[in-house]
Amino acid sequence: MICVTLGRSRHKRMKAEHQHLVEQGADLVELRLDYIGRAVSLSRLIEDRPGPVIVTARRRGDGGRWLKSEEERQMLLRSAIAAGVEYVDIEADIASQIARYGTTKRIISYHDMDETPDNLEDLHAAMSEEDADIIKIATMANSFADNLRMIELIKNAKIPTIGICMGEAGMITRILANRLGSPFTYATFAGGKKMAPGQLDWKEMKDLYQYDSINDKTRFFGVVADPVAHSYSPLIHNRAFQDQNMNARYFPFRVSKSDLPNFLTHTKELGIVGLSVTIPHKQEALSHCSQAESGASGIGAVNTLIFHDDECLGYNTDYRASMDCIDEMFSIDKESGRSMRGMTALVLGAGGVSRAIAWGLKQRHAEVMISSRTMERSQILAAEIGCRAVEWEFRHDHRINLLVNGTPVGMHPDVDSAPYNASAMNQYLAVFDTVYNPENTLLIKQAKRAQCRIITGIDMFVRQAAYQYKLFTGNDAPYELMRKTIKDATNPVQLN
Repeated sequence: MICVTLGRSRHKRMKAEHQHLVEQGADLVELRLDYIGRAVSLSRLIEDRPGPVIVTARRRGDGGRWLKSEEERQMLLRSAIAAGVEYVDIEADIASQIARYGTTKRIISYHDMDETPDNLEDLHAAMSEEDADIIKIATMANSFADNLRMIELIKNAKIPTIGICMGEAGMITRILANRLGSPFTYATFAGGKKMAPGQLDWKEMKDLYQYDSINDKTRFFGVVADPVAHSYSPLIHNRAFQDQNMNARYFPFRVSKSDLPNFLTHTKELGIVGLSVTIPHKQEALSHCSQAESGASGIGAVNTLIFHDDECLGYNTDYRASMDCIDEMFSIDKESGRSMRGMTALVLGAGGVSRAIAWGLKQRHAEVMISSRTMERSQILAAEIGCRAVEWEFRHDHRINLLVNGTPVGMHPDVDSAPYNASAMNQYLAVFDTVYNPENTLLIKQAKRAQCRIITGIDMFVRQAAYQYKLFTGNDAPYELMRKTIKDATNPVQLN
């Protein structure tokens, strides 16, 4: 079950949103009374309420907005109990001061906005003594290891327990709550109205992750990155799973570089069978593979991991997808022996995508140049690939057949920037921009005006995701659905 948190400064607005949510199928709503700016009229909110509620008045130290006296706050909670609301959220340190009455269930809560304390088990044991129907512990995740400790706590709890790690790194504890045995999880009414760090909106939990139908047979996949919230991979993979009626989910995992080994060690325990890998983990992840395809080994990086028994298998679908795009553009057919010999390519950037594309171009016998803002990184990559590094300020001084942008320049929200001057483009140049949000970057717009042949980031993104989907599931990906999904997400219709 998903509890949708409502925080509004006006009673009328909170009541209207409650009614709307119930009409849309919401089972439980949390009324955050600390958000109401004027005097709280509890009766206006709970009389003739359309569905069950949790009444909460959160203190500022616990992440809330309550500004009045503690005496008034506790009196409000007692009034809610006397009125017979379904649940009241009571902080552990005042639980003994608020008596049980009637049928109202007690959620005994603890919040730490800074960290996940080392003594979670002791904290839970103490809260268990406070006449709790449900225990709620919400702490800040500063590492993926914090999630693992919270998950273990929930699984072993004798009293129904909601354990949440807040922040982007802790989103997984919110999405997996049902499978772990929590009575419910929390979501916000809409994405722009988060009540706590890392909180997902209700429609996303309900429609994209299909929270309530996650069960013991659900197969888990995901993208591991730092940061990860910007990724559209969960959107297109989950839509594809739904299209093919697969009991599978794809989650975002925010994992720091230092935390990656610990995360990969626990994938089997978490039920993860496949991962997309992106910044900053592509090179490091290769070292954790028991086997890797030759392309991934040659590139020195993976973007896909498959876990089978005790094996960790590594692949690089960035390479496969980018080369498909380039082969089509230049009509390269391996069977005919045609290559890119005699062509010159300039690859901008020295990250994982640039590495994969530069290596692929070298395999096709193109002359490759690498240019990034940091010359040292360009030189390192060029030495590993076997090509030439070019100073960033001199990137326009060379005659080239193909320009590849592997940098984030032009990515939303920096849509007014381009990594290459329009004056250096002409109709004989092919331009490949790996940025997919937006699809029509400033670089692509400039290339179109110069009548260049183009490959957009969406061309590559959908192809690499389709390859991953095949590796994950054994099924051919619903390619056109994936393409439409990402185009709709990155180019929303503007309503007048």
